[in-house]
Amino acid sequence: MGPGIFLIAIMGCSDGDGPCRTVRTLDTPYQSQAACTAATTEALSKSTDVDAPVVVAQCVAAGTKASLRTFDVKLPAPGRANLRVSPLRS
Repeated sequence: MGPGIFLIAIMGCSDGDGPCRTVRTLDTPYQSQAACTAATTEALSKSTDVDAPVVVAQCVAAGTKASLRTFDVKLPAPGRANLRVSPLRS
């Protein structure tokens, strides 16, 4: 994606294939999608208050809505991690 401002959207996802919901959008602006993506792990580690089975962070261009379905989330393998936070599928 070209130049612009990116923000981190914290999203809560269900166990099924339904849409994830945006819980909050963080205020810190990032000058590139790469810089935003690099900051998502820390943002997730600070989002332990989200009441959802799975919590993800998605970088979005300022002024746009985050859109994600649970199917798009890469869940940890059974027994590999006990995490409520997860990266997106690549």
